Amino acid sequence: MNLAVLSKSCCKFLLECNLFNATCKDFMIEFKIVDNPEAISQVAKLAEEIWKQHYLPIIGKEQVDYMLDKFQSKNAIKQQIAEGYRYYFIYDDQLESGYFSVKDKGEKLYLSKLYVLYSRRGKGIGKQTINFIKSSFDNPAIQLTVNKRNSDSIAFYQKVGFNIVDYVEMDIGNGFVMDDYVMELGNG
Repeated sequence: MNLAVLSKSCCKFLLECNLFNATCKDFMIEFKIVDNPEAISQVAKLAEEIWKQHYLPIIGKEQVDYMLDKFQSKNAIKQQIAEGYRYYFIYDDQLESGYFSVKDKGEKLYLSKLYVLYSRRGKGIGKQTINFIKSSFDNPAIQLTVNKRNSDSIAFYQKVGFNIVDYVEMDIGNGFVMDDYVMELGNG
């Protein structure tokens, strides 16, 4: 299937049926919903690997460990799904390459997480994931938060069309603060 030619209603149907594949050049990106305990466990393992690779230099080991436990543990993911977040695996050439999570907030779709394994970056996976999200959800805007010191991710989001619209500083407990930009992308 070619992502560019699918209508939003078709993408939504395929997404709900867990049948969506997006071909891109010489590789295939697949998105599969996280909907069982084994899949939740695998997301938590992926999160640990990705976060330790990416966030240690940005926020340090103590905060990474704390945030993994608070936001990306099996129990945290299970709770988020119960609260309406939808998690998806990202596969590239049939290899588990990352995951993302979204929550419908009416006028805005909140992109809570988009993480790609270090070894799979630079292959267009993030861009194809954003295109998939845009094609699969009807919300007029997509919103996310990103750490102000996470320059690589900020640059990526700006490259795919997101703009910084605000900033937020949030106490997440245990003496840690999330100091983030709020970014948005129109989805029209």
